[in-house]
Formats: sequence, C-alpha cells, structure tokens
Amino acid sequence: MRITAAVLDGTGSDPVLREVDLAAPGPDEVLVRLTSVGICGTDLHFATEVPTPAVLGHEGAGVVEGVGSAVAGITVGDKVLLTFDSCGTCDHCQDAAPSYCRRFDELNFGGRRADGSPTITVDGAAAYSHFLGQSAFATHTVVSARSIVPLPGDLDLGPIGPLSCGLLTGAGAVLNVLRPRAGDTLGVFGTGAVGLAAVMAAAASGARVVAVDVNDSRLALARELGASEAVNSAHADVAEALADLAPRGLDSAVDATGRADVVASAVAALHTRGTAAVCGVGPSMELTLDWRTLLNGRTVTGVISGSALPATFVPRLVELYRSGRFPVDRLVGYFPFEKIGEALAAARAGEIVKPVLTF
Repeated sequence: MRITAAVLDGTGSDPVLREVDLAAPGPDEVLVRLTSVGICGTDLHFATEVPTPAVLGHEGAGVVEGVGSAVAGITVGDKVLLTFDSCGTCDHCQDAAPSYCRRFDELNFGGRRADGSPTITVDGAAAYSHFLGQSAFATHTVVSARSIVPLPGDLDLGPIGPLSCGLLTGAGAVLNVLRPRAGDTLGVFGTGAVGLAAVMAAAASGARVVAVDVNDSRLALARELGASEAVNSAHADVAEALADLAPRGLDSAVDATGRADVVASAVAALHTRGTAAVCGVGPSMELTLDWRTLLNGRTVTGVISGSALPATFVPRLVELYRSGRFPVDRLVGYFPFEKIGEALAAARAGEIVKPVLTF
C-alpha cells in the first residue's frame, strides 16, 4: 500500500516526507496506523549510520488496521504500542528476556525483516526499514506480532509511544534490575528522557532519589517528578556532594549518559554491594574502573530496553501513568508529522525532553 514516510536520503539533511510503498503484513505480522511516535536519541544517532534511503522511528503507538493469518489475540481496531523485534525462540526469549534475544541486532538493526525482505520500498528500491522492529516515522507500519503490546481502548495514545524505548529503558532499569526498596537511596546520573523515567520509577517505588546533571532546568524537573535532591555536576564536586547526601553510599545508581567518567563517578558513589545499571548510549566507547571498586562487592550491569518483557511491563507502566505516579506527559512536546524537522531540532537542542510526532 502507498503510505507517507519520513525518508533519509543520505545528504545529511533531515528526512523528507515522501510517498513510499509498504509491504503487506505476512502471516505473523500486523499492519498499524500510527497515531503518535516519540523521537529518541537512538534515532538521532542512527540517522548518520544507516544506508539510505532509510526510514527510522521506533517509539510508535497506533491502531491495528490489518492482521496476518497466523496472529492470535490481536484484532483490527485495537490500540497498541510497538516495541522492538525478537525471535521468540532462543534461550533468552524463552526466559522472558527478549531484549537480549540472540538475534536482536539482526532483527532490529539489519534493515530487513527476519526473512530478509524490506517492509518499505522507495521508487522501487528497498529502503533500510524495520528499524528496531518498526520504522515508525510513517503513517503506517508493518511489524512482527511479537512487537505488539495491546493497550486499553480508552487510553490517550499521545504520550504513550515513548514507553516502547526511552521511558521503558529508564523505568525498567529501576523496577526490573535494581528493584530498590522503600527508603533506599538511588542516584540517577543524567536527566534526559531515560534518566527522568528512572527518577519517576524510583520515586514510585518509595526510594529516595538523587539526580545528577549539568542542566539546572532538567534538575528542577527531576525534583518535580520525585527526586529528593539534585546535584549540578558542573558546579559541585560530585563525590563530595554525594558523600554528604548519602554518607554510607548510594544503594544503587542509574547511568543514563553513556559517559565513562560519569559511570565511574556513579560506581564510586555506591556503598559496598551496591549496583549501578548502565543504560545510556553516549560518547564513550570504553570504561575504566579501579579494580578495588568491584572487588568490594559492587556490581556494574548493562541494561537494554529496561530488561523488560514488554507484554507485561508496559501494562505496569500504563497503570502507574494512569494513577499519576508515572507522569510521562510532563516530558512530552507535540509536533505534527509534517513538522518532523522542527521536532528533530528540538530533540538535538534538548529543548523538549521527549518530542512526539502526531498524525
């Protein structure tokens, strides 16, 4: 079918809205009409890395318009969230850990479906598509049924798309990996979308949250979302500030920056047997830690997509959102799809925590 998609052409400019061809859903696939899609830092990063023509976007929410013959439990008209793809059969998928699927990179960054075919063609040529299972910068998309999370029929889909990646990652790092107890002290390093999701999730769990960043306005927002204390690392000695706030050390920490120096600071601030969850994708390719830091019982663990099983974790986040304990709408700014260039510019400049395109 003919749809409109935001297509990268390799010139380095923002994607351009174009008519393209979308493949029909296969037996185990679902056709979705997008209603909203978040813009994530991963989209910004891959815009210069993928072959072109390409269609990115991976925080989509929408309404089902077609269902493959082998798909069960999903019907036309359902409101759904789209998430990453997974094989469903490897040991990690079978252990309810699809974000660590053995074929994760192939299925989500290979630019093709599992059978090697594209979901989108531009002027008859195969486009880099199926990005993180979606390529949701488009009016419609075809995804694997495993990428579908059904949502309540009365739910406003506007702010919900980001639950599929950035907010899923930060919240999952806290609730699925660190699992703080009420009264624990948890540090969140970096207060972008991932970090602020971690703040909200930690506050919802009853933890005392210390937010660390260089941006005063983001730190103020972190306080509004549940952080008890905030440290501006551009103006304060982080080690001294955290030692004052948590004399025995942090019980746990989330790094949402991807910076080696920040990760090292977060780990050093832990008490013995504390855990740091590293989920930021940033500029550092390597990380160096003093071996005694780990020898004293500390743990550093990586986290992809919140170590979540989306089918069960997304509904949990939706419940928190509807109860007012995970106010994702505080992070969102909306742009019509045709203003995608403005939305991308706002994301790059950090003017809005989570720009969301609407259709």
